[in-house]
Amino acid sequence: MSEYNIIIEKDAETGLFCGQCEQVPEAISQGASEEELLENIREAIEIVLEDRQESVRRQYAGPPTNLLF
Repeated sequence: MSEYNIIIEKDAETGLFCGQCEQVPEAISQGASEEELLENIREAIEIVLEDRQESVRRQYAGPPTNLLF
């Protein structure tokens, strides 16, 4: 299991907790409580990391190769 640092701020106007992951800056979320925020940011991190993996697969997969012997 990996550990991630989350920057958490409470929005003064809405009262919502907002967070962003330092190691995965695309992972941004919010929640009505810190617990809800952490659940949401965990899901956001998973989605971003899955998307990165798929992007790498597409980038390096290249066209099919036929080998002749």
